[in-house]
Amino acid sequence: MIYRVEARIVAPVRDTEVTARVEDAVRNLFPNVEFEHRDKELVGATHSLERFSERLHEQEILDTARREFAKRADEEGFSFSLKKQAAFKGTINFAVGNPDELGDIEVHVTVHEPDVDAYIDHVAPPTEEGKPIDLDEGER
Repeated sequence: MIYRVEARIVAPVRDTEVTARVEDAVRNLFPNVEFEHRDKELVGATHSLERFSERLHEQEILDTARREFAKRADEEGFSFSLKKQAAFKGTINFAVGNPDELGDIEVHVTVHEPDVDAYIDHVAPPTEEGKPIDLDEGER
């Protein structure tokens, strides 16, 4: 299946931070991101969440990801926030509650094809007893 998505990534850059290091943190999870530098923030765009999906599988946090995606999903896409400190280490840690003092990485995904639910299933498939379930087309 062909997925057509657009992800907008916004990461604050505090006065105490080096912009290149914040770029590296985001690239650890979204290696194909293209950045635009703005005053005190980086705004990036990518059309792939493949590396992010790989990390979700490796960290075995698919159910957590699905819950976070569902919290801020609509018919056009979904959004989520990530802890910047964890991203520096290449680790996914969803930001919940109060923002971190360094600010959280905000990700807004717009799904053009096929639909939001199908793309979420692609990035973070449903699980059974902690193992990803392979959904074929007939089960959607």
